[in-house]
Amino acid sequence: MQRARKSTNRGPGKGRRRQGNPALGDGVLMHVTHPPALNSYEIEHKVRLRFATNAAVASNITYQNLLDTVLMVTGATAGFDLFDSVKIRAIEAWANPALGSATTITIQFDGQVAGSVGDLKTHTDTSMGTQPAHVFAKPDPRTLAAMFQVSAGAAAFTITGPTGMVVDALLTFKTLPGNPNAAQNPLVGATVGDIVYRGLDGVAAATTKFVPVVLPFF
Repeated sequence: MQRARKSTNRGPGKGRRRQGNPALGDGVLMHVTHPPALNSYEIEHKVRLRFATNAAVASNITYQNLLDTVLMVTGATAGFDLFDSVKIRAIEAWANPALGSATTITIQFDGQVAGSVGDLKTHTDTSMGTQPAHVFAKPDPRTLAAMFQVSAGAAAFTITGPTGMVVDALLTFKTLPGNPNAAQNPLVGATVGDIVYRGLDGVAAATTKFVPVVLPFF
């Protein structure tokens, strides 16, 4: 006697596995009630700028100097900072020893102005052989010298070294809506609309001791 086959019809939707959309979450319907929040709208630019000294230096480098390293030309003698704030990630320097003598590099984040206080540490190296003196200095992350700063005459760091020293500034720049800052020192014979570079000490090309390795520089 043939046994009757058991019906597998469980009705509409019964016994079927629900298929989820991986993009929305497995079996969960999601929707956005409004456009997402914008948490960062400014332009941020990380860069390693390189300079070579054409004289012995013992210089205070300010935040204004750092922001003046990249300028937008608005007139033959006028320029504005392309960025509005800057953060120092590190300063790195190399210097070859002079024959028969020692060569020393010193970098200090020694700012003592409220709002830009450094870690007051001295980073130094001396070479008297064939290897160059080399310093890689980072501001302590727990100090204000490691944070974003706007254009100001407060010292960001001091650097001492010989002629021919190579200095890399590892910086992060940001733009801010509003009025840009004018370059501290006038340009000479610049072309309106150009983006130009300036020495690490913020002075004109004819008098800077920190010559950028890229062109054009003013």
